[in-house]
Amino acid sequence: MTRDEGRRPDDQRPGSGTTAATEALDAAGIPYRAITHGPVRSLAEAAKARGVEPSDVVKTLVVRRGEGDFLFVLVPGDRTISWPKLRALLGVSRLSMPDAEVAKQATGYERGTITPFGSATAWPVIADERLRGRRITLGAGEHGRAVSVAADGVLQALAAVVADVSDQ
Repeated sequence: MTRDEGRRPDDQRPGSGTTAATEALDAAGIPYRAITHGPVRSLAEAAKARGVEPSDVVKTLVVRRGEGDFLFVLVPGDRTISWPKLRALLGVSRLSMPDAEVAKQATGYERGTITPFGSATAWPVIADERLRGRRITLGAGEHGRAVSVAADGVLQALAAVVADVSDQ
């Protein structure tokens, strides 16, 4: 399946119709459905605009392990990172989230559009185990754009470490 298969008319995007994220998905051979929606101010609004439950909107969070050392953490939209669980998994005593400018420098994406696909650097990925076996939506690298994908294909393509790293 290509990005065009299963597309609805409202999924059409202006310009080239691609982003660095969708180009990376295409290159990885990951089937997806492109979604375009208007501005959203919250995860709940994003879920409504995408026609999914909040748990199906995956938050891609940038976490700093050290100076210039980042990773992506994928968490269902209705959950938060469990810092104790994540620190234990990584065997570190300290983690932090960079500010918006540092996150943009590390990924090439603005906060609210961050995705591991097409990132400026291919940082390691940790994914919450609750993503397995589901259809999820991820940001597509630009505000108002997302993709609907099978989580298992994403986790495999990203060589994600899958573990219990979230709380309600």
